Amino acid sequence: MHPRLASLPMYLAKRPAVTALWDLLRQSLADAGLQRMPEALTWPDDYHAHWLKPDLLISQTCGYPFTDDLAGKVQLLGAFAYDAPHCKGIECRSVLVARAEHGHLGVEGFRGQRAAFNAPNSQSGYNAFRTLVAPLAVKGRFFASALETGSHGASVAAVREGRADLAAIDCVTYAALARYTPQATEGLCIVATTEAYPGLPLITAKGTSAAEIALLQNALRALLTSAEAAPTLQALNILGFETPQASVYQRCVDMRESAQALGYPRLA
Repeated sequence: MHPRLASLPMYLAKRPAVTALWDLLRQSLADAGLQRMPEALTWPDDYHAHWLKPDLLISQTCGYPFTDDLAGKVQLLGAFAYDAPHCKGIECRSVLVARAEHGHLGVEGFRGQRAAFNAPNSQSGYNAFRTLVAPLAVKGRFFASALETGSHGASVAAVREGRADLAAIDCVTYAALARYTPQATEGLCIVATTEAYPGLPLITAKGTSAAEIALLQNALRALLTSAEAAPTLQALNILGFETPQASVYQRCVDMRESAQALGYPRLA
């Protein structure tokens, strides 16, 4: 039997710490008797295809695809709580990032300017951004243009380099960029934050058994009280682990629907 798949592909500002986190979790799961565990994490190119693999043991996705393309096709394990500005428990917000020269502007002041976003299926970079701007849009438009960049880091770079004027960045990502690559955020400022929403879901395959899910959740909880894991958790700004009901992610759907109801179905 082939090993199952494991990945933690979303917060990679300190990739060695992500690898170390898996090593710790893997040992805990092995001690608990879980079978077919991979030695190393997978680093997927196609996230969506990876998340739908029937042998997925654990991964981290985004709240928007969890309620959209992945709805009913994966199971929720829980979510980490992060130690970053604008986080509270597993809830977080997106920070709206602009160049310092625009630091005096509110969101309304960016009417007719250029937006940047990582991907249209991102809760933090697109859905929350769209919801914030929707009440200000006129006939479905607020920005002069909206640039898809492919990642939060690329959106930050687009603003910093003058190719865009405003981007919504996951607050955990932005805190990690400021911590580990401060040059990436040099000359930038936060001008606003979005509504709060639940953070990145940890998921497993639809076919993962209830007993295996319990083992995974127990191992994740145990990490938070492990002295051995403490430096790795601190490096990743992880404060806690919670097991909410999947229904808490309905907030992502509500945000999308509220923007659509205001005649603002896409960031524009």
